[in-house]
Amino acid sequence: MNREELMNILPHRDNMLLLDEAEVIDGRAHGRKYITGDEFFLKGHFPGNPIVPGVILCEIMAQSTCVLIGGGLSGSVRTLFTGLNDVRFKRSVRPGELFTTVCEIEKSKGPFYWAKGKGFVGGELCVSASFSFAVFPEKETGNA
Repeated sequence: MNREELMNILPHRDNMLLLDEAEVIDGRAHGRKYITGDEFFLKGHFPGNPIVPGVILCEIMAQSTCVLIGGGLSGSVRTLFTGLNDVRFKRSVRPGELFTTVCEIEKSKGPFYWAKGKGFVGGELCVSASFSFAVFPEKETGNA
């Protein structure tokens, strides 16, 4: 999926749509984000030595996972983070690098989903985490 196709599943727009591409292979979401150096989160993190903030790496993994969740549901839904656990950072991600993710759903019950993910640069592990989500029907907007 390219960015336009991702916008059919993810509600994120503008600077907060952090995936460039994603695909589902064998029940796992594989996401890609090329770090150009122009991203808003690099402007002050850190001057002269920019690195992608860890929370942004976790958000990229979460958006990758939402491709799995959103692709398997019918109707318009909103997926929200409910937890982030066991986060481990192993390597910094810098401008000019391609950050890739591999994420999978571990279980679901009702509107709740539990997942795990890993992020890499050039096959080298950068971050791993477990996270959870709640899925809610999207509320209609407009005049009725």
